[in-house]
Amino acid sequence: MIAEHSMVVLNNDKPASGLFAGDVGAVVHVYASGSAYEVEFVDGDGSTVACITLDAKEVRTIDRGELLHTRRHAEGTNKMLDRSDDPTES
Repeated sequence: MIAEHSMVVLNNDKPASGLFAGDVGAVVHVYASGSAYEVEFVDGDGSTVACITLDAKEVRTIDRGELLHTRRHAEGTNKMLDRSDDPTES
């Protein structure tokens, strides 16, 4: 069982959520002794991109020696990407 707050790797694409295999998230809740997990995926500034329930087979723990990788998330999945018209951001 994966513990709450663990970093996990998505095993398969979830295009409806703007997520792809290899994306890294954090377990925020464990269901039924590890049969499923609520996992939060965030972008570089900590804004939530997705928080979804995943079956245990859809995630794995991140292993020692694995490097994290960055990418832009899919168009339209997170309105926080373009802050050019936000007067509170400078």
